[in-house]
Amino acid sequence: MGTDVLVIGGGNAALCAALTAREAGARVLLLEAAPRDLRGGNSAHTRNLRCMHDAPQDVLVDAYPEEEYWQDLLKVTGGRTNEALARLVIRASSTCRGWMQRHGVRFQPPLSGALHVARTNAFFMGGGKALVNAYYRSAERLGVQVRYDTPVQRLELQDGRFVAAWAGGERIEAASCVLAAGGFESNRDWLREAWGRNARGEWPADQFLIRGTRFNQGTLLRHLIDEQHADAIGDATQAHMVAIDARAPLYDGGICTRIDCVSLGVVLNRDGERFYDEGEDFWPKRYAIWGRLVAHQPGQTAWSVIDAKAVGRFMPPVFPGVVADSLPELARRLGLPEDRFMQTLDDYNRACRPGRFDHTVLDDCATEGLAPAKSHWARPIDTPPFYGYALRPGVTFTYLGLRTDETAAVRFADQPSPNLFVAGEMMAGNVLGQGYTAGVGMSIGTAFGRIAGERAAAAARTQEVRHAAA
Repeated sequence: MGTDVLVIGGGNAALCAALTAREAGARVLLLEAAPRDLRGGNSAHTRNLRCMHDAPQDVLVDAYPEEEYWQDLLKVTGGRTNEALARLVIRASSTCRGWMQRHGVRFQPPLSGALHVARTNAFFMGGGKALVNAYYRSAERLGVQVRYDTPVQRLELQDGRFVAAWAGGERIEAASCVLAAGGFESNRDWLREAWGRNARGEWPADQFLIRGTRFNQGTLLRHLIDEQHADAIGDATQAHMVAIDARAPLYDGGICTRIDCVSLGVVLNRDGERFYDEGEDFWPKRYAIWGRLVAHQPGQTAWSVIDAKAVGRFMPPVFPGVVADSLPELARRLGLPEDRFMQTLDDYNRACRPGRFDHTVLDDCATEGLAPAKSHWARPIDTPPFYGYALRPGVTFTYLGLRTDETAAVRFADQPSPNLFVAGEMMAGNVLGQGYTAGVGMSIGTAFGRIAGERAAAAARTQEVRHAAA
């Protein structure tokens, strides 16, 4: 069987493209770099999809209209986003769940510890692994050909038109192609090159942990940008980067390595000093700024400190924290300078002003006369036992990618390719110039995966007609 549409990648965006192209009648071959047991890329570690909706919808409560979603995205990106493509993603998020359910994806209400997202995010029953498995089952049932352990190193192009892909020494032809092979976050050398050396003489990227798959090496991304001169977008240092447990594994730690108590306490660096407002906004909107903040601290490490009052108000980490009955003892156990640690905690505790604490709203518990301030949920850390968690930057995915438009076409010298398309992490930088808000990565991958699949199938049909006419 010949191939109409070649899909390179094995996560959510790739699967959405493959399924959509197959539904449009195309013969589809999907190439996944990972072995079958590790298929699905970073999507296997996800939990939810951020969804626009104008009224309650099964697991989603209330409403989350387009304009609010857009403002949330605008805030976290600081305006570094393509509004037209962002709104395309937002609108697509309101209509995709029926399609997802037809392919076996099931949804559930959020867990009780997943604060503030019952209205905005639809959670996958069984998490991202169940979603990926459902899509693979559907793909196989529909006749999509899937090959594992098949990383693609380069493409053969002619004037911006896809001709073939090379996997090792094998040349694979297709009428059209969808690139959905992820970012370059697993490529340690590329991260080091992008982040460089800081003023302290450190190489920050050497301390980064990778939350997802080890297979996102960015091989095709680099090939397209450096050798095929595709139009690129984004900053190589920008990424979905979270503060995670410093004891997490180098790869595939996933969601369970996140430390979610940051907003309930204070965060100190190696010198025992605070460096940012821990209570700036709700955690799903701001959790992804903390990886980058920690990356700029000495040793790329920080410590989240809470007391007994915070316990039970956040999703508990997989690894227990360091526990002590007094703050000086905690400082010693964490290996932080005790005098500076105590000065920082004393200053913070004195600056906390009485208010009505409520972690489900932007409450009025704030500090006064303290820099940096803590804007919400500021309560003295004074009730033993005390807990400390060491944090390091955890990279989820990188934002440097290929520039595209509403057709998902890869662009060369600002001209869209007639038969080469891109989806997922490889183009997320068009929407995410910086920052992140929970679930938007899956929204981007689902929207552009389906667009790319549809366009690739149409391009293959066009080529078939042209060949028939010739």
